[in-house]
Amino acid sequence: MGENDRNDKDKGSGEKKYVYLFEEGQAGMRLLLGGKGANLAEMTNIGLPVPTGLTLTTETCKAYFLAGKTFPGGMEEQLWAKLALVEKKIGKTFGDPKDPLLVSVRSGAPVSMPGLMDTILNLGLNDETVEGLIAATGNPRFALDSYRRFIQLFGDVVMGVEHHYFETALSAQKKAQGVREDKDLSADSLRAVSQAYKQLIHQQAGEEFPRTPKRQLLRAIEAVFASWYNPRADVYRQINKISEDLGTAVNVQCMVFGNMGDDSGTGVAFTRDPSTGKKALYGEYLMNAQGEDVVAGIRTPQPISKLAAEAPEVYGQFKEICGILEKHYRDMQDIEFTIQNQRLYMLQTRNGKRAAAAAVQVAVDMVGEGLITKKEAIGRVAPADLEQLLHRRVDPAAKFDALAVGLPASPGAASGKIVFNADDAHDRGGEGEKVILVRPETTPDDIHGIVKAEGILTSRGGMTSHAAVVARGMGKCCVCGCDALQIDTANKTVTVNNLVLRENDLISLDGSTGRVILGEIPLVDPEMSEAFRTFLQWADELRTMGVYTNADTPADAVKARELGAEGIGLCRTEHMFMEQERLPVMRQMILADSLERREAALDQLLPFQENDFYGILKAMDGLSVTIRLLDPPLHEFLPDSEQLALAIQRRKLIAELGRPEAAKTAETKETEALTLPELEALLIKVRALREANPMLGTRGCRLGVRYPEIYRMQAKAIFQATVRLVKEGFNPKPEVEIPLVIDSQELSIMKRLVTEEAERAAAAGGVKFHYTTGAMLELPRACLKAGELAAEADFMTFGTNDLTQTTLGFSRDDAEGKFMVDYLEQKILRENPFAVLDEEGVGALMEIAVSRARAVKPGLTFGICGEHGGDPDSIHFCHRAGLTFVSCSPFRVPIARLAAAQAALGGRDE
Repeated sequence: MGENDRNDKDKGSGEKKYVYLFEEGQAGMRLLLGGKGANLAEMTNIGLPVPTGLTLTTETCKAYFLAGKTFPGGMEEQLWAKLALVEKKIGKTFGDPKDPLLVSVRSGAPVSMPGLMDTILNLGLNDETVEGLIAATGNPRFALDSYRRFIQLFGDVVMGVEHHYFETALSAQKKAQGVREDKDLSADSLRAVSQAYKQLIHQQAGEEFPRTPKRQLLRAIEAVFASWYNPRADVYRQINKISEDLGTAVNVQCMVFGNMGDDSGTGVAFTRDPSTGKKALYGEYLMNAQGEDVVAGIRTPQPISKLAAEAPEVYGQFKEICGILEKHYRDMQDIEFTIQNQRLYMLQTRNGKRAAAAAVQVAVDMVGEGLITKKEAIGRVAPADLEQLLHRRVDPAAKFDALAVGLPASPGAASGKIVFNADDAHDRGGEGEKVILVRPETTPDDIHGIVKAEGILTSRGGMTSHAAVVARGMGKCCVCGCDALQIDTANKTVTVNNLVLRENDLISLDGSTGRVILGEIPLVDPEMSEAFRTFLQWADELRTMGVYTNADTPADAVKARELGAEGIGLCRTEHMFMEQERLPVMRQMILADSLERREAALDQLLPFQENDFYGILKAMDGLSVTIRLLDPPLHEFLPDSEQLALAIQRRKLIAELGRPEAAKTAETKETEALTLPELEALLIKVRALREANPMLGTRGCRLGVRYPEIYRMQAKAIFQATVRLVKEGFNPKPEVEIPLVIDSQELSIMKRLVTEEAERAAAAGGVKFHYTTGAMLELPRACLKAGELAAEADFMTFGTNDLTQTTLGFSRDDAEGKFMVDYLEQKILRENPFAVLDEEGVGALMEIAVSRARAVKPGLTFGICGEHGGDPDSIHFCHRAGLTFVSCSPFRVPIARLAAAQAALGGRDE
């Protein structure tokens, strides 16, 4: 029975069904029951030890908000009716003062959002029921500990009393009793803490802590619904492109207790190592504790392997269940469990979040184990996550002493300045500053700072703490549980071995070993593992689009080829003229007042260009190299007119004061070598070349039409380099691209120029070689005229950066610096169109161009070479539009290879 079939009305009642018992659900109902609810139902139905309970659906959440934060009609009646069935099954009654049924209330979105919404444990306790729990268990300390935990969670999550008030009261009681850890507090102390907590709630919230269990439950459900829109959940959804329309389910589950004593405990474990993918149980547990103690980093837990010695029977059962779950779900599982009086209970399972290295290793291993197919393996890894595998690591040859060593929570390495709060990390990191977020432990509220930080360092928490899980998911370097550090966030200091570090001090982290290092350390480029190579080979077997690279230097070409690039889709020639020894000659060419002087400067530039193309074509031997002829407006190579005017004014002023030798002290190297008359003459020429809108002015093929000698020199350099390589036994494959075309006549003129130089070079060298000439489509008119352009073009590529600007009428710099945030927040645009292709506008023009061009020349090669060529969503569109290849920066080539394979398969597994 499918999900839509199960989301029906209660049989015979005609009433919409808002509440499901666990045994009524299944894994396929995650959109309705949320991921947690669906998996609790699935585990229940395959016979695992799951505490019974019920789930309020995501539809209930949506109806709640649509009704102005009011429960939909009939929901409460269904809730109490289903809860009565739970009571009957377990033999306890909710709110019974003698032996009460207690429940947990947890969120459960359809898409995993770990730790970002709210949870409440031990609900149902009050001053009367806690006495019943004491009588029923004979364990006053356990009952009172559960009560104080419940009051704190409820006060924080439901009533809005900040966490630190409770921590202060708890610390005061520990100090009064003379103990260090929560678990050492006596029953009397815990009773005193509970009373103090209730007084705090009254003072801070302005109302009494609710005594009635039913009222507690309804308010807790409302709070969990509300947490769907809390700031940290909003940030996570934006980062991970999760729709806010999904809503969250709420799971109400009978409590089992890990804090009943030393034969009870709680833990979190993965069926494989989430950092490396190694097939071995990986996780942590704490005895005499509840779940938040592990994930919140309040106490540093023990590795799961130690449970084998402490509770061997429980460990054996747990290991067996992990195997069952992994085979059942055919994926690595992230499992929460509780042990109550030596009895094991499963509280959650979900597909485990993992670092990219682990994702690849697990996918490859599971194919080898026969659990999944190659196609399924390719769908298991998010393309963007592969960037983690291309991060740098600490140079093994570097000499340094570690200040301290913590837990290696997320691989990679990072250096940056210390900051102590998430807001500073967000603001400074957002401005491009490299910072390390240093905290005793992180909470979900810190996510905006974690996103912008280079790395995270905590003194508390384990490998499954919030910081560790979030950092691994983002590919951030993280060291957790470094208890040698004394972190004082109030005074912004870190003390370690009598050394005091302060805000803005520079430190480095090695997330693969847990080392914390003073200062900045050298890093080295990553290497592709055998599993990574195998995985990408599978992707190559499945994809139908080529993956090329954007490269302007031989070094970039070599790196891209190592990463699997099948050619160069864009070699920008303008960057070649910016080098120090070439720029003055380039300026001579631009400022020349006659054809003869311009050609003389071009003759000086020719050998530079020839050697550039020689190196790149040689590096890509046997693969095509698309070389775009000079594209940007000429003013980009000239000094800034305002700087020239200021330099002239300064020199004149200082000369009047009689200190001409001081005139050049505040100038740039560009102007200090020139005399005052030369500066004045240069300013006149620069102003004469200035255009009102240079990005739509004399650039691209317009330069070639007006100054054909420029493009002729570049074509000559390309083909002379080609001849040299052919004579040396190489197989160069140059493709000459004409930028910014709008008409077939432009392309015809430029193609004739290119052809003449190719024939001249071949004749002079006495060799034959293959080359092609194509057009870059960067303007809407070019897309609409693609049918006519096809008659002259051997290939076409889309320059989607400029095509986006000219289609939307946006200047990229102005849009992203000013109004883009407003357009995204107000949902005028779903995505930044410079990051993710605008399918409805730019994409529609691309589809028109492909259709019209191939109607004239079937099979014509089409590619994309803007930044969109490395974006997975944009790559999926390119596949649907029938493009031949995508081209991207070298380090995004593996991402594009995987995204192209997933596009061929119709998408990736979520």
